Amino acid sequence: VQLQASGGGLVQPGGSLRLSCAVSGGAADYYAVGWARQAQDKEREWISCISSGDGDGSILYSDSVKGRFTISRDNAKNTVYLQMNSLKPEDAAVYYCAADRVVSCHGAFRGFEMDYWGKGTQVTVSS
Repeated sequence: VQLQASGGGLVQPGGSLRLSCAVSGGAADYYAVGWARQAQDKEREWISCISSGDGDGSILYSDSVKGRFTISRDNAKNTVYLQMNSLKPEDAAVYYCAADRVVSCHGAFRGFEMDYWGKGTQVTVSS
């Protein structure tokens, strides 16, 4: 399975962006799909995840984005989205999407590595 993240860019503080993670080579709802980000000189941070269609229905958010970001999946388009609102300068990072059939969202947030990763998309938040 291959993942392609897109939708990053430059946005002012308080603005919004929607990231897309296009899944190919498999059905998006067959996998738990998550978003992680890595800011310069910082460790990678898991920020959101949606479980597989036959999973436990989990949708997880890190405390740093809860209430501002929303993850969703469009099975018809085989794509997972991350709607990011009220962006802050500290949200600036390279954003990656990842997927796994075995590692759940809870597992990923606990530090288990997902198998499939897309190339990142840069998000810059600056006035």
